[in-house]
Amino acid sequence: MNKLRFILLLIFLSILQTGCNVFFESKSTIPIEMVAFNRLSDEEKDLIPVSPKDSIVQKIRVNDEIESFFDKDYHKDQVYSVSFNNTETNFSGKLEVFVDLDKITVVGKRNMSK
Repeated sequence: MNKLRFILLLIFLSILQTGCNVFFESKSTIPIEMVAFNRLSDEEKDLIPVSPKDSIVQKIRVNDEIESFFDKDYHKDQVYSVSFNNTETNFSGKLEVFVDLDKITVVGKRNMSK
């Protein structure tokens, strides 16, 4: 009988540990919008009138036009583009930040032309 209790206790503890790992891993991932927002300068952050969540996230192919805004060492075929809405000024267009597919590394940013 003690062996059965011990086995049930081990099964219960493994299920509990698995559940806790899933819970904490899902809570620790930062949304792509916030990764992009955290790399903006104070002046750029001031352009966002509402929230960093007021943005459009897209996975895009890298082309020659946007590659010029990347770090020199970045040479992948796709990136995430985070375009912050309502950030246009009289001098520049919408603010766009490029994030690597790892969803952590910001590889460049630009003001899109109007």
